[in-house]
Amino acid sequence: MMTSRSSRLPATLPQWSGGFTIVELMVVITIISILAGLILSTAGYVQKKGATSRASGEIAAMAAALENYKADNGDYPSNSSSATTALLQALMPTNGGKVYYEFKTNSITNTGILDPFGLNYGYQYPGAANHSGTNFYDLWSTAGGSSNSAKWIKNW
Repeated sequence: MMTSRSSRLPATLPQWSGGFTIVELMVVITIISILAGLILSTAGYVQKKGATSRASGEIAAMAAALENYKADNGDYPSNSSSATTALLQALMPTNGGKVYYEFKTNSITNTGILDPFGLNYGYQYPGAANHSGTNFYDLWSTAGGSSNSAKWIKNW
């Protein structure tokens, strides 16, 4: 005897709800979390690298301005007061003298000149670093406050 096709099928067919299972959702959330972590960790590195490059460029520009200052005045500016405030007054005087370097207004504070990391640049004349016995200045950024001077951005 031949059975009809309908008798071979189960009485109830499973209904597809069209949604995702919890496992599928967890896999997608995990992948998104991993990608977000990679992007955020890379963004911090890129910001620090950009600040380091900017500080290096600013130190080179200030060094050129100091050479122009020395050519006009016969010597580098002394740092008898706060190191970078003396540098600021020498390179960008408020009394109408020759401007050797135009600092950004948001980088000037009461305590001196801020580097891209938000800390003061350092300036010392005569410098303590060995410059082959010449009378030279030291100009540096601590690169975010590192106490390890090997990581500083400096002109020597």
